[in-house]
Amino acid sequence: MLEGEVPPPFGVRRFLPLPTLSHDPGRRHIGVPRERDFGPHVDQTNYSVVVAEQVVVKWLTPPVPLPHPAPELLAHLVEAGFNDTAPPYAALTGPVDGRECLLALVTGYLPEARDGWEWCVDDAETGSTGFAADLGRLAADLHLALAGLPVAAGPGDGLPSPAAVRAAGALAEALELTGDADGPWLAARADLLRHELEPLDAPVVSPVIRIHGDLHVGQVLKWRDGYAVIDFDGNPTVQDADPCQPAARDVAQLTTSLEHVAQVAIRRRGVPPDRAAAWAAAARAGLLAAYRARLAARGRPDLLDERLIRPFEVEQECRELIYAARHLPRWRYAPMGVLRTWYPEENNS
Repeated sequence: MLEGEVPPPFGVRRFLPLPTLSHDPGRRHIGVPRERDFGPHVDQTNYSVVVAEQVVVKWLTPPVPLPHPAPELLAHLVEAGFNDTAPPYAALTGPVDGRECLLALVTGYLPEARDGWEWCVDDAETGSTGFAADLGRLAADLHLALAGLPVAAGPGDGLPSPAAVRAAGALAEALELTGDADGPWLAARADLLRHELEPLDAPVVSPVIRIHGDLHVGQVLKWRDGYAVIDFDGNPTVQDADPCQPAARDVAQLTTSLEHVAQVAIRRRGVPPDRAAAWAAAARAGLLAAYRARLAARGRPDLLDERLIRPFEVEQECRELIYAARHLPRWRYAPMGVLRTWYPEENNS
């Protein structure tokens, strides 16, 4: 279907040529399975199949009605020459219950790939932060590429950013949903958290660009030849998220995910909390330094508004608490661990 005529009612949008998957009769048995999945140890929202160790077909479960952000973003990244992702080959569409839907995305298979909830936790355990500069450059290059996409008009000059309303709503919902001993602790710091969100009340002055929208270490694969960012489906836990936002939104989600890695290392690897916190701080600083340097080298330091990072980080932790309450209660330890690190008892004022 992807290489020839597409039978109705399906449609295919092609991005890059597929690698050859055919072999002459003497080379049919090449020592790899024709198809396999990733196995139950891989946590994924959708269902992915690896074909001949060269191609990954990600079936969306369930199919998602169009428009969907991934096809447009992948096509643009190819055009912009951004190569630090799994090579995008095609998007398969078709009707489901009378609506045209995205059925599957076809990308390249990256050998020896592990996501950040594995490789980054390993680094937290050993104390290594060498990856941080690579991660900062990767995020900057992604934003430089995405900045070439047109964006919808935002709020007019002088109007407050809708980000302030969204963040306040996230805090209110987190306060409402967080129970047990964590609830009173969080409520006692509600005013402090609101103060952290205040920079969002001012009009946004940095450019608004198309962002990844769900940029955390789990979306960054470490594979045989380096690092690659994946999954341009948007954030599945945030309804009606604006695809066009300040780059600081992605940056804040990436930096908070480093904090979450530290909490995972504490709980699952026995890393002492003070050592994990120091690792997260050093990794965050290294990432941000490399990100800023890359933007400056490309003449676009204006893409990052430093004022927005902290409030977006605070909002992200609120969203992690909401996600834990609604979908994965055992995850609450991670955002609560981060918040307790940020606001120790003696600084509660």
